[in-house]
Amino acid sequence: MTESISTSTELEPIVFFEESEDFDLLYDETLVGISEQEIITGVVTTIGKDYVTVDIGFKSDCLIPTEEFQNSEGVLTANIGDQVEVYVEALEEDDGITSISKTKAEKLRVWEKIGKIYEEDGIVTGAIINRIKGGLSVDIGVKAFLPGSQVDLRPVRNLDKLLGESFDFKILKFNQKRGNIVLSRRALLEIDREEKRKKTLEILHEGANILGVVKNITDYGVFVDLGGVDGLLHITDMTWGRIVHPSEMFSIGDEVEVLVLKYNPDEQKVSLGLKQKTQNPWESVSENYSAGTKITGRIVSLTDYGAFIELEPGVEGLIHVSEMSWTKKIRHPSKVVQLGQEVDAVVKEIDVERKRISLSMKEAEPNPWRLALDRYPIGSVVTGRVRNITDFGIFVGLDEGIDGLVHVSDISWAQRQRKPSEIARKGEEIEVKVLNIDVEQERLSLGIKQLTEDPWRNLDDRFPLNQEVVGRVVNITDFGIFVEVLEGVEGLVHISEIDGSVPKNKITDFYPVDTEVRARVIKIDPEERRLGLSIIEIKNAHFTGEETAEVEEGGEEETNEEETA
Repeated sequence: MTESISTSTELEPIVFFEESEDFDLLYDETLVGISEQEIITGVVTTIGKDYVTVDIGFKSDCLIPTEEFQNSEGVLTANIGDQVEVYVEALEEDDGITSISKTKAEKLRVWEKIGKIYEEDGIVTGAIINRIKGGLSVDIGVKAFLPGSQVDLRPVRNLDKLLGESFDFKILKFNQKRGNIVLSRRALLEIDREEKRKKTLEILHEGANILGVVKNITDYGVFVDLGGVDGLLHITDMTWGRIVHPSEMFSIGDEVEVLVLKYNPDEQKVSLGLKQKTQNPWESVSENYSAGTKITGRIVSLTDYGAFIELEPGVEGLIHVSEMSWTKKIRHPSKVVQLGQEVDAVVKEIDVERKRISLSMKEAEPNPWRLALDRYPIGSVVTGRVRNITDFGIFVGLDEGIDGLVHVSDISWAQRQRKPSEIARKGEEIEVKVLNIDVEQERLSLGIKQLTEDPWRNLDDRFPLNQEVVGRVVNITDFGIFVEVLEGVEGLVHISEIDGSVPKNKITDFYPVDTEVRARVIKIDPEERRLGLSIIEIKNAHFTGEETAEVEEGGEEETNEEETA
């Protein structure tokens, strides 16, 4: 009995070893079908802080970083018991680590899906994520390349504006081993354009109204996509009004209904119009406006010669610089008005054929020159400030912004004109007399000499013929000397009326300027302002009187001598 127990005890370890060996063999057999670099399905068994444990039916559970289970917002999406596809990178070997990846499994599935789409000539959708050399990088689940030439039907100058946009693409090239995918958006647009083109050509004819989309803007117009067919809407056909650049009315992508003006099927050229969809406003201008009509409009353009004002859309009138102010001399319209400003004006003239309307701002206000007739009656004496001094006169500013001119001939009664700068200085106040107001010519004539009496008036009563006068030499000429006998009155001593004993080339020596001389009046004409003087008459008169006295004295002496004898 003891012997059999002993034998039994010795055989048990041997039997246990054989069962353990069979178990390992059986376990290894369960792993058949799991190999490296393939995708298999596992089950989430544990969720930790840093790792998620996945059971793939291998010798031990595998760990995957929790980051691979987070969505774009960083939220963990794994739950215990979830089935998940993973990619087997390496099976357990000497180091005892089995490496798997959920992310790589997802990417491989994406590549498989894209490959299938490529084989079936299908379409993928992706978002443009980056600008790279030669084009754009697109996210279609994996990164793909979109060449710049395949972005649109026309070259796109600014590719950066497409960042973040999503589009459909056609796959031109697919190479999974090299990780290379080339896309095209243009290929799809061409297909779409051709389909639209067929439909558009069915309705395209002159006079047709077609809805289109602005696809390009130039200085001379906009190109409108009518549906596979492009048409040009020229800047002159956009509006009846004024426009400087098409961008004032349109932006790329705008929808616009246009009228087909011309269509040439052979050259595939389409001319479009927009303003033609409404009536030409100039057709009713004669009915709406007439000379003398007062209007209010907006300044839409400034030039050197005036400002254009919009009376209504498509109808403009010109306010010439000369029609902007009654009293101011406008050098440039910008000194008076600004773009966009609303102003009042009066219609002066209309030329419908030439599409021209002449306007006046100043006539919309009272004419200060007409008011001046009442405010400054002719003959009245007023005080003004010297605004400017020229060689021909003095400009004097009065109230209401009106300037009057004191002509050089109205400064002094003197026959020799005095320089205006000798009479007044700019900025000082002077007293003047109103001589005349010309409302039409907008001129106001003033005088300074008229403030005093004309010295030539009744001069013949003061200086009758043969009267002796005393004066001052004020000027010497080749034909005589001028002598001032009164302020503002000069007489001429002709060279023939000067003492004959004085040589002609010595007159200046005998009668220098400012010399006082005595002369006799031999001619006087107050109307013509001429006074003739003679020095010889004085000399002769004096000589005759002295000779007579000498003769008389000599006679008396002879008589006395005779009497003495």
